[in-house]
Amino acid sequence: MDRKQWIYVDGKFVEEKDAVVSVFDHGLLYGDGCFEGIRAYDGYVFKLDDHIDRLYNAAKAISLTIPISKEEMTEVVVESCRRNDISDGYIRLVVTRGKGDLGLSPSKCPKPTIICIAATIALYPQEFYEKGLKVITATQRRNKATIIDPQIKSLNYLNNILARAEADRLGAPEALMLTEDGLVAECTGDNIFIITKGELWTPPIHLGILDGITRSSVLEIAQQKGLTVKEKAFTLFNVYCADECFLTGTAAELIAVTDLDGRVIGDGVAGPVTRSLLAEFKQYVKGRGAKI
Repeated sequence: MDRKQWIYVDGKFVEEKDAVVSVFDHGLLYGDGCFEGIRAYDGYVFKLDDHIDRLYNAAKAISLTIPISKEEMTEVVVESCRRNDISDGYIRLVVTRGKGDLGLSPSKCPKPTIICIAATIALYPQEFYEKGLKVITATQRRNKATIIDPQIKSLNYLNNILARAEADRLGAPEALMLTEDGLVAECTGDNIFIITKGELWTPPIHLGILDGITRSSVLEIAQQKGLTVKEKAFTLFNVYCADECFLTGTAAELIAVTDLDGRVIGDGVAGPVTRSLLAEFKQYVKGRGAKI
C-alpha cells in the first residue's frame, strides 16, 4: 500500500489529491512567484536558514510580501519532512503571488499562496558521478540581470526550460547556457566550475547566475582544502581545454562534466579534484542545518 503524501498548502497539511490552487493563481497564470529546492541529509535540512533567506530576498525583489515569518516558514519545512518521514530527501518550497484575476496587476492578488512538498529525488544515476555527463551548449542565452535577474529563483523558468528542451532533443542530460556576450554563465539547473592548471574557476554572480547554495558550499570547501579559487569570467574555450569540469546544485550535488559539445574534457572521467570535492561535500552536509 502506498504511503500518503502530505503537502502543506496555505496553513494546513493535506493529501496530494487535495493539494490544489486556484486556476486564477498568478503563479499558474504568469509564473509570478519564487521557490526553493532544498535537501535533507540524515535528519537535517541542509542550510535551511540560507534557503529561507534567499526565498525572502527573492520575494522582496519581486515586491511579494510573504505573509508568515522566517521562523514560521522554517517550521513549515521541518514539519513537512516529519509528516512524510523524510530524513534524506528533497523539499520544494513555493510562494506564489496568489489568487487574482486574469489581469497582470499583482495588486489584485491579496494573499500569496504557500506550498511545501517534501519527497525524494534522484536526478542522475550513480554511474554518472564516475563517468561524468555529456553536456551541450544551448543556443538559448541566459537572461540578463537587467531583464529578469537570475538571482531571483522565480517560478518563471521558461529561459532555463527552453535550453533544457534543446538538450533533451539532442539526448543530453544538461545544457550549458552563455551570457548574451558569449561568456559561460551556468547550466539550466546547476552552477558550473572548471579546474585549470590547479586553479578552480566559477563565473561570478554579476554575470547573471543564481547564487547557488551548493556552489557557495563548494567554494568554502575548496578554500579550506587550500585550492586557489577564482570567481572570474571565462568562455567555452576555457571549458573545452579545462583539466576538469563539474556542476553543482541542490539536486545534483556535485557531478563531473566529461564531454561538452563533443569535446572530451580532461581524461573523460570524473577527475581527482572533482572526486575529492564530492567526497568532502558528502561529509560537509552531515549535521549541518535544521534538525528534523
